[in-house]
Amino acid sequence: MKTPTQVKVGEINGGGYCQMFFDNGYGISIVSHKYSYGGDEGKMEIAVFKGNLEKSDLCYDTDVTPDVEGYLEPEEVGKYIEQVSNLDKNGKL
Repeated sequence: MKTPTQVKVGEINGGGYCQMFFDNGYGISIVSHKYSYGGDEGKMEIAVFKGNLEKSDLCYDTDVTPDVEGYLEPEEVGKYIEQVSNLDKNGKL
């Protein structure tokens, strides 16, 4: 896994979130709270973003996932982080 160039961690909706962005222009958001998929079970939800911490948009057209993924265990989240960090500039692995 490549090292993120930008990271933001905080609290939201009674739970937590982490955003990581990489040199390739892609990032991943990891959340777990009462409104996230699986948050009420202590699991996590991820989404892929294009941009950086200052300006980003949800991205549905990478090789990682075509949508938000929920009900994830930490090991699964780690695999998604690695995949996002390895995307090329066109969203391909």
